[in-house]
Amino acid sequence: MQGRDKSADGRFVYSVESTGVYCRPSCAARLALRRNVRFHESCAEAERAGFRACKRCRPNEASLAERHAASVRVACRAIEASDSPPELGKLAESAGMSRFHFLRVFREVTGVTPRQYGEKQRAERVRSELRGGGSVTNAIYDAGFNSSSRFYEKASEMLGMTAGQFRGGGRGVKIQYAVGRSSLGLVMIAGTSRGICSVRFGESEAALIEELRGSFPAATIKAGGDDFGAWAIAVVKRIDDPRSALDLPLDIRGTAFQQRVWQALREIPAGSTRSYAELAVRVGSPAAVRAVGTACGANPVAVLVPCHRAVRSDGALSGYRWGVERKRQLLEKEQLSDSPGLS
Repeated sequence: MQGRDKSADGRFVYSVESTGVYCRPSCAARLALRRNVRFHESCAEAERAGFRACKRCRPNEASLAERHAASVRVACRAIEASDSPPELGKLAESAGMSRFHFLRVFREVTGVTPRQYGEKQRAERVRSELRGGGSVTNAIYDAGFNSSSRFYEKASEMLGMTAGQFRGGGRGVKIQYAVGRSSLGLVMIAGTSRGICSVRFGESEAALIEELRGSFPAATIKAGGDDFGAWAIAVVKRIDDPRSALDLPLDIRGTAFQQRVWQALREIPAGSTRSYAELAVRVGSPAAVRAVGTACGANPVAVLVPCHRAVRSDGALSGYRWGVERKRQLLEKEQLSDSPGLS
């Protein structure tokens, strides 16, 4: 409450006996004396105790963040339903905002601009068509590209490889890997020429290699050389010591929603956690709590995209793709770190 933390809104309210009102934790009103403050689990509880809602922060209405998330959610659905990116002005008008304000709100909620979100949606349409065995030409036009040349300009950026390679399970793509031992057990690091594409924990080297081949059945996969070994050493060092610096390129592919969740996870400071519900609000889909959990489970690069920082609303660790005990140890390492700014 003293920090006016917006992420605490909706979890409780507080009342002030000297004014007779109750507020959100993030209310900008001047802080009251501690002896006059009481805490309540809900607005209804505060009202039963005889307090009325603050007219400044309106705790009994949707918060500004929730209203913004709802507006962005509507805009996202409009972008997804459109064959071509809607004009920014029309999206802003529908949200009842100016172009500049809408753009800022959209970026705050999703981490990307409306144009970038639309491009990711088109990329997912291409992926879906190619996974289903469709032709590259059909995938291009079904995704809303007006010409094949415009698609091929962006194909590598969208798919991490050419369309033909993606449809062929990574055919023609070269992937290097290294398996090392960290404080959390065996870890495999794999990457393409574009960056790290997989970080996963396991119990045996053979099983880890088999999983990697299953993810890219047609790719050329081999043990990495000295250059790639430096990447692997840096990742293991980061696992063992959250204070170590790490600036490696990533080559990870996912749906637009997954990318939004993964970006939100990377914005959580080391040593901190966020609930799945808070992440759902952050990515503009407050009702998609289960989908956020699924996106966390689909994260291909353990630690580098810190899905271990996602917890249940009650603070419980919940599940983790590589075991709850590893999740616990990762969080404990970060909380002991002297560098809370690392992400």
